[in-house]
Amino acid sequence: MILRIAAVLATLPLAALAQGTVITSPIDGSTTIIPDVEADKVRALSAAGAALKGLDKMSGAVADLTLATGETVAFGRIEISLGECRYPEDNPTGEAYAWLTIRDTQQESVLFDGWMIASSPALNALDHARYDVWVTRCTTA
Repeated sequence: MILRIAAVLATLPLAALAQGTVITSPIDGSTTIIPDVEADKVRALSAAGAALKGLDKMSGAVADLTLATGETVAFGRIEISLGECRYPEDNPTGEAYAWLTIRDTQQESVLFDGWMIASSPALNALDHARYDVWVTRCTTA
């Protein structure tokens, strides 16, 4: 029995026994093993609210907006609603992200509905000719 197992194992390439992903070179047929890596797990906490900045591009006015979860605030012709603000447990100010719904009150249309990330505001931004809105941080109190 042991000889059979040894015979089967001897026929397998060593790469098949390794943990990870095996990559074979198309040029010379050599194999490389890339070990499996587990991603870091970051725990996100929900905050009581969020701090935002708003810019009216026509007048140049900048406003600091503070919203509680579930609250809606008016800024010029737009209304901003905060669904939720989350932040990593170890970094409450730098990596915040908030679910915002932004509506144009004159056109009665939704301009933005999604997550906005404080550290990368251009990644998922409000696209409006007159207004810019971005998340600065979550508020915990």
